[in-house]
Amino acid sequence: MAVKLRLKRMGSKKKPFYRIVAADSRTKRDGIVIDEVGTYNPLNGEVTLKEEKTISFLQNGAIPTDTVRSLLSKQGIMKKFHEMKNSK
Repeated sequence: MAVKLRLKRMGSKKKPFYRIVAADSRTKRDGIVIDEVGTYNPLNGEVTLKEEKTISFLQNGAIPTDTVRSLLSKQGIMKKFHEMKNSK
């Protein structure tokens, strides 16, 4: 089972809101998820993340999508993950 960190669209028409979730890569975009690790509101650019959960999923082999990778990079989580990975 390949786990991906990706966006799940919520909100109403013309007012998107996304949850950053860990899900099996074969499921639908808004389908069953393993766990929620954060939220993203593109209307005001607000990102909230559960840092420990996100890093633990990355350590266990979860692959972020391009959009999620850029959000994680802006929050500094990818840098922390690479530092932890290289310090071992």
